[in-house]
Amino acid sequence: MSYSASTPTNAKGAKFDRADIPNADCRLIDKDKLSKMYHHYVEVKDKYPHALLLYRVGDFFETFFQDAITVSQELELVLTSKHAGEVGRVPMTGVPHHAWERYTTQLVEKGYAVVICDQVEDSADAVGLVKREVTRVLTPGTLLEEGMLSARRNNFLAAVVIAGNHWGLAYADISTGEFLTTQSEKLEHLTQELMRLHPAEVLVPTNAPDLGALLRPGEKSAHLPECLPPSFCYAFRPQSPFSLGEAKARLVQKFKVKSLEGLGCEHLPLAVRAAGGLLQYLEDTQKSNPVSLQLLRTYTHTDYLILDYQSRRNLEITHTVRDNTFHGSLLWALDRTTTAMGGRALRRWLVQPLLDIKGIRARQDTIQELVENSSLRQELRQLLRQIYDLERLSTRAGCGTANARDLVALAVSLEKLPTLANLVADARSPYLKALQKVSPILEQLASQINAHILESPPLHLKEGGLIRSGINGELDEMRVGAEDDRKWLANLEATEKSRTGISNLKVGYTKSFGYYISISRSKADQVPENYIRKQTLTNEERYITPELKEREARILTAREDLNKLEYDIFVALRAEVAEQAELIRNISRAVAAADVLCGLAEIAVYQGYCRPNMVEGREITIIDGRHPVVEQSLPTGFFVPNSTQLGQESVAKKTNDNEILTNDRPDLIILTGPNASGKSCYLRQVGLIQLMAQVGSFVPAKSAILGVCDRIFTRVGAVDDLATGQSTFMVEMNETANILNHATDKSLVLLDEIGRGTATFDGLSIAWAVAEYLATEIRARTIFATHYHELNELASMLSNVANYQVTVKEMPDQIIFLHQVKPGGADKSYGIEAGRLAGLPAVVINRAKQVMTQIEKHSKIAVGLRKGVESDRTAKRKKKATDVSISEEELLES
Repeated sequence: MSYSASTPTNAKGAKFDRADIPNADCRLIDKDKLSKMYHHYVEVKDKYPHALLLYRVGDFFETFFQDAITVSQELELVLTSKHAGEVGRVPMTGVPHHAWERYTTQLVEKGYAVVICDQVEDSADAVGLVKREVTRVLTPGTLLEEGMLSARRNNFLAAVVIAGNHWGLAYADISTGEFLTTQSEKLEHLTQELMRLHPAEVLVPTNAPDLGALLRPGEKSAHLPECLPPSFCYAFRPQSPFSLGEAKARLVQKFKVKSLEGLGCEHLPLAVRAAGGLLQYLEDTQKSNPVSLQLLRTYTHTDYLILDYQSRRNLEITHTVRDNTFHGSLLWALDRTTTAMGGRALRRWLVQPLLDIKGIRARQDTIQELVENSSLRQELRQLLRQIYDLERLSTRAGCGTANARDLVALAVSLEKLPTLANLVADARSPYLKALQKVSPILEQLASQINAHILESPPLHLKEGGLIRSGINGELDEMRVGAEDDRKWLANLEATEKSRTGISNLKVGYTKSFGYYISISRSKADQVPENYIRKQTLTNEERYITPELKEREARILTAREDLNKLEYDIFVALRAEVAEQAELIRNISRAVAAADVLCGLAEIAVYQGYCRPNMVEGREITIIDGRHPVVEQSLPTGFFVPNSTQLGQESVAKKTNDNEILTNDRPDLIILTGPNASGKSCYLRQVGLIQLMAQVGSFVPAKSAILGVCDRIFTRVGAVDDLATGQSTFMVEMNETANILNHATDKSLVLLDEIGRGTATFDGLSIAWAVAEYLATEIRARTIFATHYHELNELASMLSNVANYQVTVKEMPDQIIFLHQVKPGGADKSYGIEAGRLAGLPAVVINRAKQVMTQIEKHSKIAVGLRKGVESDRTAKRKKKATDVSISEEELLES
């Protein structure tokens, strides 16, 4: 098929004005004036007005009208036109059918839905217009094809139902079969869950008129609730599939259960509604490929350590803050997995750490065993490298989209399981024990696949060359007959040369003409009588014989019959594999977990990590802790380790003047020191060690005793939110307010530079009040990094507050950062020295020193603050003395 650009347009990044292109809007065209194919195209398009329609025409998928303009713009393809009947030419953009995945992936990544309307009958068998049907609707959350997905991260489709302050959430990854639902209150928790999952697409039930439309990331809509982050792609859906009755019936039918009690969501109506609406969407989009999902699981988000979006961002768990890259994140530093399944599991574990000490210790036990048994660890890693993505392979088989190479990869992986079971036969830890038994069904399935499918099958299923001989008697007979005909045809040229004496006789084939015998025109008088002339060319004559045409008919028919029979055998085999999809998924989860723990054991050995002792109390004791990412980014031995002690025991009591009885571990550390000396690194280091410990990992330290945290809060760095008109300081205050309103005495709070975005007195006042509130009211375990040295006074007033500083060595003309955290408060920030190191002009540095000398000479801030605080404390004592009718002297004595 040729594409003639009779309507020249520049498609390279051009923004077309639809008004300038004739027949761009199919809604304005009289359909009766379109030819049959274009009339059908418009009919299909009317059913999917908000999607891009790719319509199969021969060897291409073509788009027309406005869709052609959009595809041309987004993919930078040439926009052409085609004649469409009485209306004349219409815009057209096409892509080769064998490359449709590559092009549609780009469109879906940009937030478009793509409808695939494919030919469902052979054009040779068609009477009139070739029959075409919609076979898939591709949206960001409904991808299955390997080339469209990231191997090491999930592709979640989510659905939300909101009722007042309560919400239900369901999410699924149809490429792996995972399907979960939950229900809770407080809309901020819904926001946190969505930010944790980072779904590719979110379904929202609404009565909006633009149902079916995809709201692309960053776009705004009046129908989108404020609690839903605008960074995701949203699909507006009708309300009815999300009604409780329809949703419940759909779930019961899908999973063949009598009630939802066994699924844990019988009394969670919003969770049920979300899950049912999600199922309906999958039915609408997958068409001929029903999705194979695992049994629905119900979970509670409070079962895991809660990390809000800002804390995950500041701790750089899956990507860096600076440039949003994987390199330099905690995941980058810890990922030593060898399978795609393990890579996805590690990502999930890092954003959903555990609260259950028993679960944490089970993971630790597995790592411990693999650390101590290096030969087991190395052999296990080597064997895991040979296992393909069982989760996604089994799901593609269940959906009917797996090809022959997928089944071969599945068989190769299943064959490794008995070897894996033998390798861990003597293991004691729970995650390795899960691999010790392999179902005989899976071993038989691997043998069956290998017995049926050739070792290197073709990519396309309908071109033959899939099935081994000896599997099907009819297939073998057909192959014998086809082979006899092929040999006869191969020998025909030599036979006819010998029989006719014509030395330059040749046997050829063309797709339009078939097989023929070619003889030069100079030898035409030697042609036998049984040759029938079919074509005359300039230098040759082409002939056929009755026997040649008979053999040709048999060969071509046999090829079609063979290919069809092979395809039917393959489809039957794939269906047998699909029946065992859940069994394969179960073992794949065990393999993935073992892969994660094996990788964590590997890094523990080579980076010198220790096993933290997880306890029930509030203690955080880290000896010689290190930042797991920064350490790997520096040459060996360059990172300076530091210790941390936090968390007074809960038995400590407040005295009458609101002070807390002391012990060796403060609740709050005031951390001072120079700019660029490592305060922020130290804060993140403590947070990451706590997080890694609750994931079940060993940690970068000499030793550690850690009580479980319910939440980790971080407030690090300055950032604007210009989209909502919020300044750096306002963002800082919002985040600080969130921490103060939600932290508990079991939380870990890491604050850096609170109050620096406003005037000095305002900022210092806010910083003081925040630190005091955290220490006395919440008693969260807190590290408060600041340049307000006046906050060191808190340690002399509150016994659960301690001062620490990052030390420096002062030289006559410079300072040396030692990066060591030691007791005591700093009284200098050396900001001017940091400016000098950054390259500020010498005249600016000298002037800054002069100004600072004058400010220090005349500043009364420290003295005033001390007097004010002492006055407040005296007033509190007097008030309490009055309240309980005892003298101030008696209160002080007590």
